[in-house]
Amino acid sequence: MNKIIIIAIIIVVIFLLLAIIRALSPKEIDDVSPEISCEEIERYNPDILWVIPKFNNKPASENKEWCKYILSLNKTIGMHGVTHEYHEFETDRNQEYIQEGIDIFEKCFGFKPKMFKAPQLKISQNNIELIKKNNLELKGRLNQYTRKVYHCEGSQNPKLA
Repeated sequence: MNKIIIIAIIIVVIFLLLAIIRALSPKEIDDVSPEISCEEIERYNPDILWVIPKFNNKPASENKEWCKYILSLNKTIGMHGVTHEYHEFETDRNQEYIQEGIDIFEKCFGFKPKMFKAPQLKISQNNIELIKKNNLELKGRLNQYTRKVYHCEGSQNPKLA
């Protein structure tokens, strides 16, 4: 067989396998916040919710009813940035910055986050080390390729997403 045909077959098989993996993997929703409308939670019934601790300068922990609602869904909850500013974690951050997000998350849900996903999946090497230092499992591009990830509809402003 021609090398080009073999390569084409391999590429098609890889894409088919990826599609099957995505179909069978847990569903996720990014950009979950009391400040963002998110009908997608009920529509898609995700397994994982990625919460923004402090969106529009409003800590999620201040909305106790929302925190209780999110907990009542019995989903895995991860931290999605701190404020979800555009390319937030491409800029090097310090411990105080990440700690604020962790503290807000913990006040809201009663436990510290175990997973972290940077907004736009953009993160500097220094911030990768900061996330690891805080015992957070970093989720990135591979997670996006192998999972079906939805966004809360109200988060699609390019300055925010």
